[in-house]
Amino acid sequence: MGLAGIAAFWGMSMLFVITPGADWAYAITAGMRQRTLPAVGGMLTGHVAATLIVAAGVGALISGLPAALTVLTVAGALYLVWLGIGTLRRPAVVYAGEQVAATSSATWWWKGFGVSGLNPKVFLLFLAILPQFTDRTSDWPLAAQIVVLGLVHVASCAVVYLAVGFGADSMLRSRPTAARFVSRVSGIAMIAIGAFLLIERLVL
Repeated sequence: MGLAGIAAFWGMSMLFVITPGADWAYAITAGMRQRTLPAVGGMLTGHVAATLIVAAGVGALISGLPAALTVLTVAGALYLVWLGIGTLRRPAVVYAGEQVAATSSATWWWKGFGVSGLNPKVFLLFLAILPQFTDRTSDWPLAAQIVVLGLVHVASCAVVYLAVGFGADSMLRSRPTAARFVSRVSGIAMIAIGAFLLIERLVL
């Protein structure tokens, strides 16, 4: 596996990362609550876990079991709907100078881990796309190649998600009306994505 292969995967990975979805919605919500670091840390940990699972060979086993993929997708969809409803009930609006409500960093971390760990977009990238960029004739062990590519993806996620979270904080904190609107849109987006995944997996 050479630099050309790594660069090609990075380009494909960035298409996933820069596409707004549940990960962006969660980063925005966390940013407006000034919880960007633990929330993004949780999401990145989820991506690292996915990398290690695929590198260990478990990913190939899961991808060969349609029932397992269905269970994971349904669980992820329901989790997104639950997060979305919570965001709609409690829009992340914090006025300039206002004290942020005490919510533990661990809570934001675990929610972030769930967002990425149960994100079907992550399943698609790691189970279906990433293996195509490995080279079985390379001197590198297959597991090592997967880890390298996974870390390239994690690095891209870190840059984009941190920018989204801190950007939401700096741009919307002094604009409560806009913050409330964006927060509700984020909640609706999570619910819509979850509902679409449920319909696609269970009905279509």
